[in-house]
Amino acid sequence: MIRESWFRYGEINILLYLTVILFGVGSWVAVNGLLIELPVLVPHLPEGWALPSYLVMIIQPANIGPILVTLAYILTNDTLNERAVIYTILTIGALACLLLSFFWKKTSVVAGEEHSTALMALHFFLSIVDCTSSVLFLPFMSLFRVQYMTGYFLGEGMSGLIPSLVALAQGVGKISCENVSYVDTSTNLSSFEIQTLYQEPYFPVDNFFIFLFVMMLSCGLAFSLLNYLPYFKKEHITMQNVCKNRGTIELQSNQKVQDNSQETVESLLDDKSGVVRLNVPPSYTPMSMRTYLYFLCLVVWINALSNGVLPSLQTYSCLPYGYDAYHLAMTLANIANPTACVVALLLPVPTCLVISVLTFLGTSLSAFIVMTAVQSPFPVLYDDPAGPFVVVTTWVLMGFLMVFSKVSLATLFRKEGKRALLWCGAMTQVGSLSGAIVTYLLVNVAKTFQSASACS
Repeated sequence: MIRESWFRYGEINILLYLTVILFGVGSWVAVNGLLIELPVLVPHLPEGWALPSYLVMIIQPANIGPILVTLAYILTNDTLNERAVIYTILTIGALACLLLSFFWKKTSVVAGEEHSTALMALHFFLSIVDCTSSVLFLPFMSLFRVQYMTGYFLGEGMSGLIPSLVALAQGVGKISCENVSYVDTSTNLSSFEIQTLYQEPYFPVDNFFIFLFVMMLSCGLAFSLLNYLPYFKKEHITMQNVCKNRGTIELQSNQKVQDNSQETVESLLDDKSGVVRLNVPPSYTPMSMRTYLYFLCLVVWINALSNGVLPSLQTYSCLPYGYDAYHLAMTLANIANPTACVVALLLPVPTCLVISVLTFLGTSLSAFIVMTAVQSPFPVLYDDPAGPFVVVTTWVLMGFLMVFSKVSLATLFRKEGKRALLWCGAMTQVGSLSGAIVTYLLVNVAKTFQSASACS
């Protein structure tokens, strides 16, 4: 006889936690997967290595999605049918991935130049899906206890790790360096140049996009299970479940769920479905408005760095130390992301001081990364044997600290209720957008950074 207690760890239902992880993977797996596949795409497309800058800029207008959803939440007083909207964006994401497997190579002439119009158009739809997930998936998680927030962010972190592992099996990132000679016919003098050659992948790009399509379908399946599977519906924080498990409810402001233990009810009827959102024990003190705004500013700052600025600078920061250092920094940073989520589950941080200190440390490491990018192709320690170790360690620690702080902040906002999670998601996109715009201007307009060769 299988006991339900076998699938529980404290207050956490393990099967539900794993399903939340799978749901979280769908938040950014499509865009992350496309960006990870760039080394295979670039040799076949007319933009060459200018393609990433095009894709970064395409993401920015896609922020119209989270803006419209946030306005809809506000105008409808939080009665937006988020389930229908989530199903809509997951369907769009899945179809875009499927179409990419057939049309990613299709080009057309725009303003006299050949461009990858099919890839860019479908990337725009993927960007709308993933950007909008920040203001839809987080509020949806208010349906579950606060302990499941780390599961969602663990899945979000794995949205970069899983495509990276598949790309690793595909052979993405394998290069060879070839010494090529050139003869100047006017002077009859020869010159030599080391060229970077990217090896053919073990399986085609088409199959990789099919894999992303399957991941989006899996996210949709997880979302359906979280909503409709009776075993998981028992974990929903609803009036009916409260009555079953806790006793009676006093229908007053600051209501209590009364039995041997008590919990604060965040609101009575949160939406048209009659859901009652349970929050935290009465010992929890709600945030002051000053702390609330300060934490939102931290969310903007952390995401501006981790999602907007630093990803665009990774090649400038790491390549001077060798291609192995660059590839190792990318791989270990993707591993550090879900690791930070697990640590945040086991060692929750409830205080403003600790989160502020961790954010400051992550910002300090980010400043070192920006310095190495500015100094490229000859940054500090580039000719020192310890250089690769220092830069890789810096990237990994920075990623760990930023994700840990991000998850800790989201967990605190979860205790404040659904509206707080909405603003947390909205500020996540504001930070990502502002960081990406600033970096694009520095890289493509001001030409502040100079990249090193992968074979240098």
